Amino acid sequence: MKELSYLLLAACLLPCALVRQAEAATFYVAPDGSDLWSGKLRQPGRNRADGPFKTLERARDAVRALKDRGRLPKGGIVVELRPGLYEMARPLELTARDSGTAACPVIYRSRQGQPARLAGGKVITGWEPVTDPAILRRMDESARGKVVQADLKGQVEDLGKMEAGTSWGASRPGLEVFFKDAPMTLARWPNEGFVTIPEVLGPTPQDIRGTKGCMEGIFTYEGDRPARWVGEKDVMLHGYWFWDWADQRLKVSAIDTGKRAITLDSQPQHAYGFRKGMYYYAYNLLPELDRPGEWYLDRESGILYFWPPEPIEGGKVTVSVLPTLVEMKDVSYLTLQGLTFECTRDTAITAVNADHVRVAGCAIRNTGGWGLDMSGRESGIAGCDLYNLADGGIVINGGDRKTLTPARMYVDNCHFYRFGRWNPIVKPAVSINGVGNRVTHCLINDAPHIAIMWGGNDHLFEFNELHSVVYGANDAGIMYAGFNPTTRGHIIRYNYFHHVYGFRGQGCNGVYLDDMFCSALVYGNIFYKVPRAAFIGGGRDNRVENNIFVDCAPALHIDSRALGWAAPAMPTMKERLEEVPYREEPWRSRFPELLTYWNDEPAVPKGNVIARNICWGGSWDEVEASARPWVTFIDNLVQTDPKFADASRQDFRLKPDSPAWKLGFKPIPAEKIGLYKDSHRITWPVKTEVRDP
Repeated sequence: MKELSYLLLAACLLPCALVRQAEAATFYVAPDGSDLWSGKLRQPGRNRADGPFKTLERARDAVRALKDRGRLPKGGIVVELRPGLYEMARPLELTARDSGTAACPVIYRSRQGQPARLAGGKVITGWEPVTDPAILRRMDESARGKVVQADLKGQVEDLGKMEAGTSWGASRPGLEVFFKDAPMTLARWPNEGFVTIPEVLGPTPQDIRGTKGCMEGIFTYEGDRPARWVGEKDVMLHGYWFWDWADQRLKVSAIDTGKRAITLDSQPQHAYGFRKGMYYYAYNLLPELDRPGEWYLDRESGILYFWPPEPIEGGKVTVSVLPTLVEMKDVSYLTLQGLTFECTRDTAITAVNADHVRVAGCAIRNTGGWGLDMSGRESGIAGCDLYNLADGGIVINGGDRKTLTPARMYVDNCHFYRFGRWNPIVKPAVSINGVGNRVTHCLINDAPHIAIMWGGNDHLFEFNELHSVVYGANDAGIMYAGFNPTTRGHIIRYNYFHHVYGFRGQGCNGVYLDDMFCSALVYGNIFYKVPRAAFIGGGRDNRVENNIFVDCAPALHIDSRALGWAAPAMPTMKERLEEVPYREEPWRSRFPELLTYWNDEPAVPKGNVIARNICWGGSWDEVEASARPWVTFIDNLVQTDPKFADASRQDFRLKPDSPAWKLGFKPIPAEKIGLYKDSHRITWPVKTEVRDP
């Protein structure tokens, strides 16, 4: 997209400008440095009597000592990391002692264009051929002679555990393997996709609104493949056991090859049960290590088996070790800039109660959890790339819901892709809560489930491009919120949603206002090839205005579920209403609709307005008959040629003679949507490909 300049972003970057203009105190860190040196030299001296520090902890302590001696330097303090790989022995812990000020920030950064890599992993050495006859017999014939092994004992102290998920969407991969900075695959079958359950055998029936199954994880299989797994340790299945939006990783207890039946451990089991026709794959199996890129770890012997996709000498094999890389608490005016964070077993960076803390121009990748988890005020992330994440990208939480005080936290100009690779469900690129935060100019693509999930009040979602997501589920949305009448005041404006189809092309939703969600403004967005693009699930006071829907089937969905199958949820809606002081200021003035909500037929989807939208191709609306009388439709242009500039090239600007202008349609600034070039944007240009159904 076109390069932009924004006053708000300039304000966020002001501390860095101050550092450049004024002389900063600088400490240097290098992979070949020494913590016995002063850290004041970028390179070691000729006699190697002085030079950069070796570790971030030593640099942090030097910053603390400088602060303890008196006033901060006028230009702040910079810790500059020379390029290279830093295998961290422990997470970097930062507290209030490590804070800067508005005029004198503390910045940890790499030199421009020379990224330093902070890794929570260990490079594995000592690879050799597999020669043990017993192991070779267990291996697939195709893998013999191609798989290599390394003894992790003496290299990695904690090999982790292979555990079931405690509930759906809750699991940790533990130790993972990366080759040439890409995640490898824990040996599995089938190599792609899933196998389906022919029959369930559990004795306790399950019936959810007519969808039937059983509560126990006992089911049949077809063919003879599981016979290869008999006697293997910690055989795991990752499945969608009852709904396609509730996965879980569970451990196999027994395999009955005579009955062709699998029994899972009794605890934990799947909360919704199991049913015929659902699907799973098996993993953590040495006999299924049958293609390049797969690996298996025998935790008893400590031997790692790996089929490298290229000769092992051509790249480093790294395994994740540390849970996280940076832990911040009560830190203010501190920036992490131009760094790469990678190879963790959990979330890479955590920041609790952050105040003017910024992560800028960084890469966060190959994590066993989230990329960043941050709470506080006036803090956020900008210009970063986040990818290959086991969970989602970023959790942001800030602001006071009792007083509706905004936190003004931000996620800006970031690219999220290939997230949710271990826990695919409800692990969005951005999960945002609290009051008055924003997600702007981001590109989000290539993920199995939700792109943005939110709760709280008064958030802004603007100028984002979202495509090729929700490919692993159907009852899901690109953006999702729901089940609370008080999460009001959100603006979803000037975003481009496109090429989203759902699991196996069976459909999903665009902006998904689920289960009686109330009060969002969906304005000036472009939806292209998105089923149920604007979805209002029984809620009220939502406005869908001035949007363009092209080849969406349908463009609009509104139902009255609280009058039917969702009626039992209404007491919960009452409870959530009473959780906030809606009768008091500033709530009563900011959201006056809540004063009469419970006494005004709360199950009826009143107050939804659909105005001045364009629908071309696909179909227009899917509005339930019992909901339609309560919906206000105003001047929508439906299946009348809107005269786009060039729809074949996804140029949905309107020509001067478009009939939409006469209906009051306003121009959409499409040229501002998406990433923009900036001194802190880690990669540029950025190109992606859409995912076909």
